[in-house]
Amino acid sequence: MLCLGLLLLSLTACGGDGTRVVFTSGFGENDVFRIADISGTQAEVMVYLTTMQNRYESVYGPEVWNVAKGEVTLEENVKDTALARIAQIKTMCLLAEREKVELDSEEYELALQAAAEYFASLNETEIQLLGVDSETIRQLYLEYALANKIYEYIIQDINPEISDDEARTITVQHILLCTWTTDGSGARVVYADDVKETVYERACEIRKMAVDGGQDFLDLASRYSEDTTITYSFGKGVMDSVFEETAFSLETGEISEVVETESGYHIIKCINTFDREQTEQSKLEIVEERRREVFGQKYDAFADTLVRQLNTQLWEEVALIHDDAVKTMDFFEVYAKYFPE
Repeated sequence: MLCLGLLLLSLTACGGDGTRVVFTSGFGENDVFRIADISGTQAEVMVYLTTMQNRYESVYGPEVWNVAKGEVTLEENVKDTALARIAQIKTMCLLAEREKVELDSEEYELALQAAAEYFASLNETEIQLLGVDSETIRQLYLEYALANKIYEYIIQDINPEISDDEARTITVQHILLCTWTTDGSGARVVYADDVKETVYERACEIRKMAVDGGQDFLDLASRYSEDTTITYSFGKGVMDSVFEETAFSLETGEISEVVETESGYHIIKCINTFDREQTEQSKLEIVEERRREVFGQKYDAFADTLVRQLNTQLWEEVALIHDDAVKTMDFFEVYAKYFPE
């Protein structure tokens, strides 16, 4: 199922020089935004917004909205996210139209069934305060299903097979002796060369304790390392290049020479040259990242051609619903029931 939040579409029109232009005229009575020739209504936005609101409250409680979040309140942040997500779905439907991708009869019927189930779950207060009817919900589910289908259509040729070597995850322990400190403002200050030399010599002594003295590496790390984390599991392309190259060259149980990165001097011990469980997880993450990149390129190029308009006056009137009778938050769970991954 499509991961909402994959991309965020700004509801502004941007000139070639990056100028931000917001249009606020020519809307229907309940239109919060328009993208090309399709609109997003207040009722549609409220379904997404209320779903997000009640999810937050189910975890953090209703008092979460009283917590200050800097200049932008949590409510404003959630509003913007809900708006961006539904705008993304609308844009993907336009992309599907251009690519001539449509729901087949079975998918269409499943979307209608999901819409009927969700609408039936709403009580009278929710229907009234959300401002929805069965047609609104029907449209939301059809568009969400179509957005998922165009996503799958665009990524269909991506090879899901990733080699063990490409995704290989190893586990190491390390001891870090820093070659820098911070000043009163928190800025990094690198040690002078003579101090760095002293730190290097100390690192060599600690390594000798482990290699020649047979002392337990984990115990040495606990005593001497200046990194709060001792054990790392990672794949290629994640860590500092020197650290990574050294770590991947080690055999299980082998301890490296002292190596230097921007953080300082490291002594690395390989715990596992191949973590099967982590490697399999890494394969999934690599494939998903490639899918996001491929889809993102296609989506961004298309979205940049569209005129986006925001009805700022109506948008400012949109607000969270604070009513004990409004508890709906399973819009996407109902969809997943009919469109399992």
